[in-house]
Amino acid sequence: MYTFSDYLKRGALFANNNLFQSHKKLSSLMLYATDLCDSRCKHCLIWQKRPVKYLPFEKIIEVMGSSCVTKNTHIGLEGGEFLLHPDCMKILEWFTHNHPKFDLLSNCLKDQKVIEAVKKYPPSRLYISLDGGKETYSNMRGKDGYDNVIRVIEGCKDLVPISVMFTLSPYNNFSDLKDVLEVVKKYQIDIRIGVYNNISFFDTVEKAHESESNSILDSFKEQIPAEVKDTFENYDYLWLYDEWRKNNVKLGCRSILDSLVIHPDGNVPICQNLNVSLGNIYEKSLDEIFNSIASQKIQKDYKGCNQCWINYHRKYDIVLMRTMEKFMPKSVVEKLFGDYSWCGDKNKTYSDIFDSKG
Repeated sequence: MYTFSDYLKRGALFANNNLFQSHKKLSSLMLYATDLCDSRCKHCLIWQKRPVKYLPFEKIIEVMGSSCVTKNTHIGLEGGEFLLHPDCMKILEWFTHNHPKFDLLSNCLKDQKVIEAVKKYPPSRLYISLDGGKETYSNMRGKDGYDNVIRVIEGCKDLVPISVMFTLSPYNNFSDLKDVLEVVKKYQIDIRIGVYNNISFFDTVEKAHESESNSILDSFKEQIPAEVKDTFENYDYLWLYDEWRKNNVKLGCRSILDSLVIHPDGNVPICQNLNVSLGNIYEKSLDEIFNSIASQKIQKDYKGCNQCWINYHRKYDIVLMRTMEKFMPKSVVEKLFGDYSWCGDKNKTYSDIFDSKG
């Protein structure tokens, strides 16, 4: 999914953002353009939010003019359901002509609208939510939308790259993951596997990461389907998740220095997980929010954070540290980044663990 060039650019950005913290640039910016959603998911209750909020088209364009946003900043357009935004097509048209490096995220319940949008305004990548087969989908998402997802895949797979997003939660299991793996294999598309987290913006209810609320967490590693090893950057994320929830993985969060999300009400949290706000775009510019002295202090305070396993943040930390280990001993990496561990044995390197697993 990501090329060597992508990692090289983000590595250069990482160096810049550490050296020049008042002039940081964004690698990724996720725009939650609306909290309106037509799904009824059990693992995300954003669809219950009222009153509904939207990021206006004009405010989005203003944000895109920020100095911290560059031509290489990858934009994510999501919600809620992005295509329920009253100006969704207008926004997509603007990005197509002015900042084509954008992704579209959708639940695909409005399948024909998704296909129309992709044909007229093709994103860099289309992300589609799919958490199991037909029965699991209906139970977990509260809508019979499985066939809609398949229609979108069939209608768009030859137009743009597609990534299916599977979230492992208290409402599905590894058998459901196998069903989704069959879909991506059939259509030769990418899959990104995530793990359910308690995120306040989504009004989550079930307690994440505890066996008492999620039986799948028992003997977790042994249940990971062998087929996951054939996908891109998913196996290590799942294997390390089990170690992380047992408090064995210690990885400082580096993505907060180059990635942001903006909520429909204009709030800009430090990350997707913490209820720590850097500011609001209705009160300050995005540049001030991201690079002010006050924000630099908050970012410094949380650079060692290890409180979540959200793939938007933690996959970057995994890639960063395993890449560093390719060029220097773990002891030297720790001198540069601080102590970290991949498992209960803090002396083990990434390759010690995963080269032996094939």
